[in-house]
Amino acid sequence: MYRWCTDEVEPHDRFDYWREVRAKGLFGVTAELERERRADFFGEFSLRQLGGGSLVELKASHYTVERSTTDIARAPGDSICVYQQLGSGGWFGGMRGSDFAIANGSFATSHTDLPYRTAPLGAGGFHLRILKIPLSGLSVQDKRMRELAPRTFDDPGLAPLLGACFADLGEAAAGDDGAADATSLGQASLVQASLVQALAHLALIERGILRPGSRLGQAALRTARLSQARRLIGRHLQDPNLAPAMVADLLGVSVRHLHMLFESAARSFSQTVTDERLKQSRHLMREAPDRLIADIATSCGFDSLATYYRVFNAAYGMAPGDFRARGQEGR
Repeated sequence: MYRWCTDEVEPHDRFDYWREVRAKGLFGVTAELERERRADFFGEFSLRQLGGGSLVELKASHYTVERSTTDIARAPGDSICVYQQLGSGGWFGGMRGSDFAIANGSFATSHTDLPYRTAPLGAGGFHLRILKIPLSGLSVQDKRMRELAPRTFDDPGLAPLLGACFADLGEAAAGDDGAADATSLGQASLVQASLVQALAHLALIERGILRPGSRLGQAALRTARLSQARRLIGRHLQDPNLAPAMVADLLGVSVRHLHMLFESAARSFSQTVTDERLKQSRHLMREAPDRLIADIATSCGFDSLATYYRVFNAAYGMAPGDFRARGQEGR
C-alpha cells in the first residue's frame, strides 16, 4: 500500500503539490482552490493494487475537481470506477446528463474517460473510496461501458450488495498485510479478485449492460450475497436464535439458496456463525479483561457457558480463562 499526506510538504506548498503531482499526475484531474484558502489545505490518500483493480481512499479539505477532455487525453484510464461516498456528501456536474448529489454511504459509477466536475457538499471536504477496474481485465466487452457518465447507484436491491462487497474488499486488503505465508497471500489474492469482479459486474448490471441472469451476472450476485450474508451474521451475533432462516429472510432468498452460497465458501453457515462468535469473544476478552467470561459468552450469542467452553477449547486448544491469562501476561 502507498500512503501520502500533505504533512510531508511545507504548508505554503501543500495545495500546489497536491494539484500538480497528486491530482494531475496520479489521478488525472485538475484541482482548484481559491488562493487565499490554500494555506489551510489538507489532503491524504492511500492507494492499493488488488484483485486487478486499484483501491483509493481519499480525505481532503474542500476544493473542486474537474476531469476535462484535456485531462483525459493526457491520462486516459479506460476503466470502470465505483465511488463510495464516506463524507458529508458530494456533487457531480458538467456531464451530458443532469447534475446530481451523492449522500454519505451512497455509491456512484462511471467510466474514467468522460468529463465531469465534482466538489464536496458543505465545508467537510472530501472523504471517499474509489475502486478503478480496467476494462481490459473484465470478461464483459461492450462499447456502452465507455459511455457511462457518473451516476448514483440507485437500485435498492443491488446497493446493499455493493456495500457488502466494498466492505469485504477493504477487510481482505487489510488482511494482506498480516498474511503469514505464500498460501495465505494466494488465497487473499483470489478473494480480492472475486470481489473486484463482482463489484464491476454489479455496476454493469445496475447500468443495464449485464443481465442479472447471465453467467457473469449470477456469479457476481452469488459473491455479493455471500458477502452480505456474512455481514448480516456479524450484525446478529448476540441473538441466540440466529439461524439460516433469519439470514435468508433478511437477504431475500430461500434457505436452500443461502446454503448453496456457503457451499462455495471455505466454511458452512453454522461454522461461520461459530467462528464469528469466537472471534468476537476473543476481542472482548482482550478489550475488557475484567468482564465475566459468562457475560462475554452470552453477549456473543452462545446458548450456555458449557457450550462456549467446549467450542472455544476445540478451536484453540485451551479454555477461555487460559487465553485471557496469556493475553494479560503479554501486556
